[in-house]
Amino acid sequence: MSDIDRGEAKADAVATSRIDVPQDLAVGLFGPTDVNLRTLEQQLPADVHARGSRITLTGSPADVAGSERVISELIKIVRTGTQLTPDLVRQSMSILRTETSQSPAEVLSLDILSRRGKVIRPKTLNQKHYVDAIDKNTIVFGLGPAGTGKTYLAMAKAVQALQSKDVSRIILTRPAVEAGERLGFLPGSLSEKIDPYLRPLYDALHDMIDPEAIPKLMEAGVIEVAPLAYMRGRTLNDAFIILDEAQNTTGEQMKMFLTRLGFGAKMVVTGDVTQVDLPGGATSGLRVATRILDGIDDIHFAELTSADVVRHKLVADIVDAYGRAEEEQGNRALRREGLRQGGRRR
Repeated sequence: MSDIDRGEAKADAVATSRIDVPQDLAVGLFGPTDVNLRTLEQQLPADVHARGSRITLTGSPADVAGSERVISELIKIVRTGTQLTPDLVRQSMSILRTETSQSPAEVLSLDILSRRGKVIRPKTLNQKHYVDAIDKNTIVFGLGPAGTGKTYLAMAKAVQALQSKDVSRIILTRPAVEAGERLGFLPGSLSEKIDPYLRPLYDALHDMIDPEAIPKLMEAGVIEVAPLAYMRGRTLNDAFIILDEAQNTTGEQMKMFLTRLGFGAKMVVTGDVTQVDLPGGATSGLRVATRILDGIDDIHFAELTSADVVRHKLVADIVDAYGRAEEEQGNRALRREGLRQGGRRR
């Protein structure tokens, strides 16, 4: 950033700041047809006016200072070569509102994988912490609602580890709860039986590896996609192992899976404890693991929330709405139980 001229605060506490954006960065900052500029005009607390490559901010001193900081960080992001979008503008502002030493440029410019022009990177502060935890720990639990990137980012880190030869194979698994793990009763070959339950993992793989290479890698055993039941009795060395939909494991299955860990291996366990589909009200193995494994060195629990949803913006609103409804339902149940207890005492 160059030439920031601050206007003197007037008696009515109005400040003005002028930011001259470098010419080679202005197009990236403003976006195609000024889409990013319009987002800034809507989201920033100060009034925003752009003429050429100069941005003028007007408002209270605090609003102008905060808006300056946002624009400064966005210029840093554009300078890294990252394509700025309205979503990244909003995410940058969200990161700046949190108490963190990391800047939006540090969080949103971390490239994990790049394929055919598509770059996979964390899009929120919690996602960045999740990715960092995978680098630093042997076992990581990624906990959060749908759409927060738990599985997708874990898959990207697995492919990255394979490409850099940190591991020699990737193993992807999830419980086939709908089939009760009794796949023998389903028609068709083994592949046809398990494909519906493993399809989300295949879909993510196709985003990260050339589709024509995947069958060869699977045939060679470099990539393995299998139901959780097929992990029993194995020791998984030199592998990056991902257990998806872990909330649908039983306590015994979770213990079985975690004890498959071998030398040179890394595990990522993903799930949402609010979406348990186990029959008969069985206790989720993921819920048990979060209770009894917390505090063990080299095991990390990464929490993601609706604020980290990177699907359509309505998904975060839907997750929050269901959360409020479930909380209210629980409160009503507690009130009913309190009335029943009171009636018994009388």
